[in-house]
Amino acid sequence: MSDDIINKVAGSGLLTLNLEDYFPRGERVLFDMKPWLFEEMFLKEKDFRESVKNHDWTTYQNQHIAIDCSADAIIPVWAYMLISSSLSSYATTIVRGSLQTLETILYEKAINEIDFSPFLNQRVIIKGCSNLPVCEHAFGSITHKLMPIAKSIMYGEACSSVPIFKRK
Repeated sequence: MSDDIINKVAGSGLLTLNLEDYFPRGERVLFDMKPWLFEEMFLKEKDFRESVKNHDWTTYQNQHIAIDCSADAIIPVWAYMLISSSLSSYATTIVRGSLQTLETILYEKAINEIDFSPFLNQRVIIKGCSNLPVCEHAFGSITHKLMPIAKSIMYGEACSSVPIFKRK
């Protein structure tokens, strides 16, 4: 009788896809327009333009920026456009919305750049646990991209996976 330990997972032919490997690096910042509103209620164009003109935009160098307003105010679209144009020379990514929206867009871009050819007709496990914050949207997006390519898709770990899709 042999006392060798056999790694059945390694020999199973499963390919693990870890979304953490595609985590977009860089600092995420929420740019809140609320302080630039008059009495935190509405936008006065002249004052707003002055704030944009005098702001130090260099502090956003190489950062991913979400532009939003935490005040319950109606903000004209051009205000977001003006901030975006001021950030464009410095920020890596600029989105209109929350940090969650930013994370979704960053992951969507990263997933669209993946070479899926190694997963052709393979059994794929999308790893569930990670040390980095993987947004929930990324799991749905990667599943959508893998379905026409993979033989099967599972979620979790090889020792305890949940079946998601199997090609007939």
